[in-house]
Amino acid sequence: MNEITYHREGDYLIPNLYLPKQPEKSIGKYGRLRLNFVKEHKKGLYTELLINGTLKQHLIEIDKSATDKVNQLVKQFAEQEDVNENLKEHHQMEWVQAMNNIKNRAEEIVFNDILYV
Repeated sequence: MNEITYHREGDYLIPNLYLPKQPEKSIGKYGRLRLNFVKEHKKGLYTELLINGTLKQHLIEIDKSATDKVNQLVKQFAEQEDVNENLKEHHQMEWVQAMNNIKNRAEEIVFNDILYV
């Protein structure tokens, strides 16, 4: 364990504690959802990640994996259900309805498998 150094302020010794440098990348939709979930339902994990200085990195990783999984599932479901550019050209509202349905299902899977565990 590293030795803690102190500096004097008046009559008090204040520890010289610094957080590790955080990644500059921003946190997306799924990272923010994960943050809210961990804060409210996994307080021990939240505290551990916060103290270790790895919270932002954890959220960035979750956001990336969730985004990749949603994109993969949307593509897979669209192929299975034959929702393609031809449908988009000739029946736009049906295409929009189908794609919204597909995206909602993909996000629901990701919420249960990645974010809320």
